[in-house]
Amino acid sequence: MEFGIFSVSDVTRDPVSGETPSEAERIRGLARIAVHAEEVGLDVFAIGEHHNPPFFSSSPTTFLAYIAAQTRRLKLSTSTTLITTNDPVRIAEEYAMLQHLAEGRMDLMLGRGNTAPVYPWFGKDIRTALPLALDNYNLLHRLWREDVVDYDGNFRTPLQGFTSTPRPLDDVPPFVWHGSIRTPEIAEQAAYYGDGFFSNHIFAPSEHSLRLINFYRDRFEHYGHGTRQQAIVGLGGQTFIAKHSQDAARQFRPYFDEAPVYGHGPSLEDFTSQTPLTVGSPQEVIDKTLGFREIFGDYQRQMFLIDHAGLPTKTVLEQLDLLGEEVIPVLRRELAARRDPETPEAPSHASLVRAKYGDEAPRQPRPNANRGDNVTGGSPYQDSPAKRGASFGL
Repeated sequence: MEFGIFSVSDVTRDPVSGETPSEAERIRGLARIAVHAEEVGLDVFAIGEHHNPPFFSSSPTTFLAYIAAQTRRLKLSTSTTLITTNDPVRIAEEYAMLQHLAEGRMDLMLGRGNTAPVYPWFGKDIRTALPLALDNYNLLHRLWREDVVDYDGNFRTPLQGFTSTPRPLDDVPPFVWHGSIRTPEIAEQAAYYGDGFFSNHIFAPSEHSLRLINFYRDRFEHYGHGTRQQAIVGLGGQTFIAKHSQDAARQFRPYFDEAPVYGHGPSLEDFTSQTPLTVGSPQEVIDKTLGFREIFGDYQRQMFLIDHAGLPTKTVLEQLDLLGEEVIPVLRRELAARRDPETPEAPSHASLVRAKYGDEAPRQPRPNANRGDNVTGGSPYQDSPAKRGASFGL
């Protein structure tokens, strides 16, 4: 089981101090949080992608590359990368570059995004969000696996003889999670390709998430990628921890009450009883998280949201200390003892390389100086002098 934290990168007023951090303060603060996640023994850090206030993470690859340079073990991911409003060619290029810079310590989660105004900003129509997500991922999947791609889809200009650069590290694409909270077609897509499925599991009861996860597992087995038990599942969650449960509730309540995502709605007590939110002592967080396994069975990745709603960086760093010292070690031990031997570990770059090459050395694509495509070395000018001249506008 991998444990980590994810951030939606909100820049939110602190209801206790009354101060709103600047974007610069929030960016620097989240970088400290990401590095500290490795220091306390967590496995994964992920950041979302947003292009509208009050969020800052419009360029996740830039942020994650910065964190990669300051860490040695931490796996870097997204929560989520927008497969709808991003060009699949740019996703292929940028995340392959991140994969090289992080030396394989990365994967990514794809999602459609639920902010309607973002779509026209990038020339897209939200009414086509689902077919756009399916079409774009089909292209992204090919760009990372085929050296030369011809493509004619429904939502972008055709590609002819196109090679995405850089090629993936060791010619092994990054592992992909597909994130959804309500769309069976996305779970079907994850199952079809044998990718991972991530249920954010924050705002709804576990029974809601379970339906989609069970559907994904059934379809994963249907497509021949393995048994239901071997499907790759991740869960979101959110928590606030203090040594004593009453202190946790007292400290978190003002943030909960004013949070843009759930403030001014159900009480803190109702929300924690009806959703995966855990506000309490380390043991309460342990017990509730272990309960997720009883509902969902074995899964591969558990991510916690701990930096939202205006919580100051200092408080988040203290939350990480409690997670790393008192919660995660117990969860690792207890979940390992209960784990079905058939359940695989979360995919890593090393495991994907072994699966593809066995004991052989991985392929290392090298550009041809005369181009054409940059892997096979074919020249686009080899057919005739006329074609060569036409290519240069002569």
